[in-house]
Amino acid sequence: MMATPTAATVHVVVLNWRTPEMSLDAADAAMREIQDIDGGMTIVDNDSGDGSFEKLQAGAQARGWLGTGRVAVVQSGWNGGFGAGNNHGIRQNLPDGRRADLVYLLNSDALPQPGSIRALVDYLAANPRAGIACSRLRGTDDVPHDTAFRFPTAAGEFEDASRTGPISRLLRHRIVSMPQPVTSGRVDWSAGASMMIRMDVLDQIGLFDEGFFLYFEETDLCRRAADAGWETHYVVESLVLHIGSVSTGMKTWKRAPDYWYDSRRRYFEKHHGRLGALWATAAHLAGTGIYRLRCLLARRRPDTPPGHLGYLLRHALRAQPRPVHVEKGKP
Repeated sequence: MMATPTAATVHVVVLNWRTPEMSLDAADAAMREIQDIDGGMTIVDNDSGDGSFEKLQAGAQARGWLGTGRVAVVQSGWNGGFGAGNNHGIRQNLPDGRRADLVYLLNSDALPQPGSIRALVDYLAANPRAGIACSRLRGTDDVPHDTAFRFPTAAGEFEDASRTGPISRLLRHRIVSMPQPVTSGRVDWSAGASMMIRMDVLDQIGLFDEGFFLYFEETDLCRRAADAGWETHYVVESLVLHIGSVSTGMKTWKRAPDYWYDSRRRYFEKHHGRLGALWATAAHLAGTGIYRLRCLLARRRPDTPPGHLGYLLRHALRAQPRPVHVEKGKP
């Protein structure tokens, strides 16, 4: 594995779904940060169907970006989810037709802060085993976002569902959400809101698995990279402000949508097999049983989302809706 030179070309991909003004704000911030970096940006409208594509084109035109070879605004043609939309942008290559050394994925609700993109480029140059580098995310309310994670396991499912101090202490090395890192270094995976990936990695493992509509797709990508010998690193020097859950509406969910349960099952079956996925679900159910017993003894109402366990079990036991696969071939 060769280190990426500091003069590496960077392809920024901003994915939009019905948040054109916010996407343009993210693009503005990214353009400021790549002024002295060779590369360009592709803004992808993920078939919003609400006039977003035209607003993005008009916004890019008003900013003088179009026709410069630095920015392209494209339409994906269908909403296949986060991974599929980003794959479409990656496949475009740079707006001037060149192939980049690095691809930088930026959410529409994420704003790179001064030096943040350069920090990722320099970090990959200095750490040749790192194939993926992710930013430190902070909310616009100045609250840090926990985005350093371990890979999901059955033990992690049990710990998370049980919400019990002794179990958490016993399984502390299996807890998916890691303590907020204070120095840059290796993690299992991190959020795709601000993620830089070597194109060499994508050449080797393929792009995002489009079988994930939303959630677990970046977990799967980092897992496949790890299986191929590449590391994912969390870079504290790269700060990005992140609003979070704007396109998905996650903050107002009463329960997770079906695609979350589908993605969870897909991840576990893909990396742990059918029996491993069922074991992870059994561990989650057992952990929830412990949590509910504690609530009963304490005479308080459990706050498990309505119907969650039923949905989890039904999705775990039903026939697989589509085959597990990894997208092969060159980006």
